[in-house]
Amino acid sequence: MNGNSIITVSQLNFYTKSLLDGDPVLSQVFVRGEISNLTNHYRSGHIYFSLKDEKAVVRCVMFAGDAAKLRFEPQEGMSVIAIGRVSIYDATGQYQLYVRQMQPDGIGELTVAFNQLKEKLEKQGLFSPEHKKEIPVYPQKIGVVTSQTGAVRRDIETVLNRRYPLAEMVLYPAAVQGEQAVPELVAGIEYFNKTNSVDVIIIGRGGGSMEDLWAFNSELLAHTVYNSNIPVISAVGHATDVTICDFVADKTAPTPSAAAEIAVPDKIKLLNMISSFNDRIISAARYAVYLQQQRVDSVYNRLSVFSESYRLPKIKANLDNINIRLAAAYKENLQSKAEQLKECSARLNALSPLNILARGYSLALVNDEIVSSVDDVNINDSITVKLKNGELYCNVNDKRNDYNAKEENL
Repeated sequence: MNGNSIITVSQLNFYTKSLLDGDPVLSQVFVRGEISNLTNHYRSGHIYFSLKDEKAVVRCVMFAGDAAKLRFEPQEGMSVIAIGRVSIYDATGQYQLYVRQMQPDGIGELTVAFNQLKEKLEKQGLFSPEHKKEIPVYPQKIGVVTSQTGAVRRDIETVLNRRYPLAEMVLYPAAVQGEQAVPELVAGIEYFNKTNSVDVIIIGRGGGSMEDLWAFNSELLAHTVYNSNIPVISAVGHATDVTICDFVADKTAPTPSAAAEIAVPDKIKLLNMISSFNDRIISAARYAVYLQQQRVDSVYNRLSVFSESYRLPKIKANLDNINIRLAAAYKENLQSKAEQLKECSARLNALSPLNILARGYSLALVNDEIVSSVDDVNINDSITVKLKNGELYCNVNDKRNDYNAKEENL
């Protein structure tokens, strides 16, 4: 451009813009500053704001495509680091920063997003204790929403079988991280509510970084858990991990195994309770019979003094009859309670691994873990085979994976 030529405003702005756009230093800059004059156009999705420090200010824009990738909500007065290019807006001749990425300054992006969503949902009442539902005392079916291949499913199943084998675990397989995690976790909660097929739901996964657990900080998942008609137990990560799902759920467990313990009662405590009830029933019945006998004896003694001698045998016979009927009623009630106790004990004992061994079956273990598939052992592994009257210590020389095929042919 010739310095002596006359140009239009548009030409001046265009020329200046081309200089800035061609500068490699200005093509990507990292700018730290405080957000001010924030305007969020919700219809278009664009965000307009300024970045300032104690001496200067620069106008900024973040277009919808880049703004949609933010995991936190920019707020007035927030200190951020903006990444973008410097250029000029032709229509006004004002240079500005076109922001492509932005993160909070000093605090991680995920931490800010977590705190913002937590505050938002808390104000909406999603964490209210009054909304929490009670966990059923004796659930028949436990819905589990987690990965089909992870250790969480096995941990939960092991605890349920040990504590309360009468309950059935129903798995809804779902991704627990990545793009598909949130829609699949939401689908699992909605499926159990739609079919009303379980009494309580456990949702969770193993431990990991905040990024790995981020699906459980989803606002959509939080509302789904809140709106569930079935009680939900959240068991995400380890005891030190905290997610939005934990705050919304009806109960929170530090680990998936602990969630299973919350979901069902302990069969040992149940058997002890049944035994205690039986002892109390027997004691109460004996005391009732004793009181009736005392009353009979008291009436008989009084009648012996004041009544004619020929009426006393008849009255005594009636009282003896009453005593016999009370004793019979006590015996019948005691037998009924004994049958109920016997039935409960039989149901629990039927599920005992020792009874299964007594019927001729065996139990294979490798490294103290139950072998449920040929894939659980390798050639030359040492395994322990438990029988009803002892143990065998064996080495694996070979293995075949055709058991299911033989079952189908049968």
